[in-house]
Amino acid sequence: MSTRTRPKAATKAKAGASKDAPVESASRLIDQRIQDLGGWRGETLARMRALILEADPEMTEEWKWGTPVWSHHGIVCTGESYKAAVKLTFAKGATIPDPSGLFNSSLEGNTRRAIDIHEGEKVDARVFKALVKAAVARNAPTAKAKPAASKAKPVKLLSGGNPQIAKADGDAPVQAYINALPGWKREVGSWLDALIVRNVPGVKKAVKWNTPFYGIEGQGYFLGMHAFTNYVKVTFFRGTSLRPVPPGPSKTQDTRYYDIREDDPLDEAQMAKWVKQAAALPGWVP
Repeated sequence: MSTRTRPKAATKAKAGASKDAPVESASRLIDQRIQDLGGWRGETLARMRALILEADPEMTEEWKWGTPVWSHHGIVCTGESYKAAVKLTFAKGATIPDPSGLFNSSLEGNTRRAIDIHEGEKVDARVFKALVKAAVARNAPTAKAKPAASKAKPVKLLSGGNPQIAKADGDAPVQAYINALPGWKREVGSWLDALIVRNVPGVKKAVKWNTPFYGIEGQGYFLGMHAFTNYVKVTFFRGTSLRPVPPGPSKTQDTRYYDIREDDPLDEAQMAKWVKQAAALPGWVP
């Protein structure tokens, strides 16, 4: 089965009742559960766990009631394993939009909803991650929002629907940019950001000229992302050194582009290879 590097926040677990696992062991217990299950059930639980953590890098892993639990501002979902199915139960699933109809179990209640996954079944990764994000948003506290927050101005969209974000270093401005992207472009931005974090430990982030940049400290930036009307452009600053070379030509020496349009499949394997290669090369220093 595939293994993926988990976000730092996901390796923690909150202390709970006496039956809960200690803080440092929750993720290890989930690792052990996957290993003990083995076969298709272990592979399924491992895949869905990876998608949950990709959807929300701030997700916390917990071990409650002898079951894996994923939380952010409260429980998002649990991962139960049965002989015939792996069940993912969303704590507030009844109030979460599910336009694709992923929920197929626990439909009679007013609060929870579940997804039963049987042997040989696959859950659409993009649709599932959107469901996880909706569950996290549903948990987000709103009652005690500061007065200033309600007066925050919406992010201005420039030509092509590209968000106008002030220059700043760190993850926060990058997330502000991604969250302001319209429609399907936001999904592409979130996918690319999570993929880079997963494949480049300690990646440095910044927003400059209304464009998120990703780099290595002391080495420069290896990738940029910018939204246009009909596509999201991924810029590899040393693209001519990548194999295979990204298809989009540039007037700038060494730079190559990769454009992602609304209905394009997201080739995670190829993008991960490019990102790893690019991060290992001397970057661009503005």
